[in-house]
Amino acid sequence: MRDCFEEQWPCPLWSARHRAADADRTRRNYLFRRSKPSPPSALQPLTRIVIARAPVRVDLGGGWTDVPPYCEREGGFVCNVAIDLYARAQVTDGVTDLEDQSPLIAAALKRAGVNVRVALDSGFPVGAGLGGSSAASAALLTSLRHWIGEKWERAEIAELGRRIEVEDLGVAGGRQDHYAATHGGALALTFTTSTAVRRIRLDGGTRRALVEQSLLIYTGESRISGDTITAVLGAYERRERSVTQALARMKELARAMATSLERGDVDAVGKLMGEHWTHQRSLHPTIPTPRIDEIVRRARSTGGLGAKALGASGGGCVLVIGRVERMNALRDELRDLGTILPFGLDDEGVTIESDTAR
Repeated sequence: MRDCFEEQWPCPLWSARHRAADADRTRRNYLFRRSKPSPPSALQPLTRIVIARAPVRVDLGGGWTDVPPYCEREGGFVCNVAIDLYARAQVTDGVTDLEDQSPLIAAALKRAGVNVRVALDSGFPVGAGLGGSSAASAALLTSLRHWIGEKWERAEIAELGRRIEVEDLGVAGGRQDHYAATHGGALALTFTTSTAVRRIRLDGGTRRALVEQSLLIYTGESRISGDTITAVLGAYERRERSVTQALARMKELARAMATSLERGDVDAVGKLMGEHWTHQRSLHPTIPTPRIDEIVRRARSTGGLGAKALGASGGGCVLVIGRVERMNALRDELRDLGTILPFGLDDEGVTIESDTAR
């Protein structure tokens, strides 16, 4: 949902830098824009450095049904997939001025009851509808727990991240992003007053097809998801029929997507995603934008199976799924409408990358 940390995303250099960084983890100093330190002498105390990372996600279907009070009253269901674009948190010895930090970092440090130096880095564009703030909170909370030697559970980190988002930062939102960031993989998530997590098992062929038949396009447009979410929830509370019916159908489509993924039918997922967008865009006038609509229109006319904006929308990213033989044509047709972000799938979820002393 809304991103609570501020980083500038170097779009022209992103692909080369990200791929190089994740292919060779010895270059983490570059990711955090730190020069390589000199070897410690007898007079230099060692500095401990903990680095954690967490993935963002593409929400195939069911988004919005994970947001209270809808999920608590009607039950929600989301099908999403974690991808290998990461938020990273680096924790080191030192003291942080909480007044001069991002709200997310300040809230996490207060919750952890510790004051250390923290840096966040994003390997994806901020405000892209990929659940970046949830990935950042998962990486940050996990690194802090690891730092102080406390055991952590994935669901616990997910719920704590959402509490910080809602209670400390005042951002309306659901739970799916937090669970994608902590658990990784392809997930079937059921939401009521609690969350049930089921991992969708993808065979090698399905994994390859999902990546090869997808285009992830960053529109470059900003998002204000909190305002949009509040407006949609207000319409739901008023029991506006168009909204309640759209949410119910989106939930059904998400369940069908999970079944199709398990069967290895990526074409079916694309078609279901296309129908999902027609309901999603009807929830509120700020969800579609002219650029998003143009991407969807061109994708359809070029043989795409389905396309939808990710997250609360109003900008951010659009996911397009097409048949293998149409992907080059789709790429050529859509490249002038945004930046195509290469991605693979992530199975690990939040993880500690390193704990070193230098």
